[in-house]
Amino acid sequence: MNPADRAGYEQHPLLHQRVRDIATRMEGELVAVTHELHSHGTVRIAHIRPPGGVEWTTAADNIAPA
Repeated sequence: MNPADRAGYEQHPLLHQRVRDIATRMEGELVAVTHELHSHGTVRIAHIRPPGGVEWTTAADNIAPA
């Protein structure tokens, strides 16, 4: 896990690159990885935006280079 800044954004190595969401097999640009605090710990969320589509989220561990 990469460290997050004060706003909860992670400087992920695939940021602004084309990635594949392993869970859905969809592809798009990784626009952010955020850290959300929950009662059971920190959850890393990947925000992916396809060309001309609607952004979706998935677990950061579910992304791979496209």
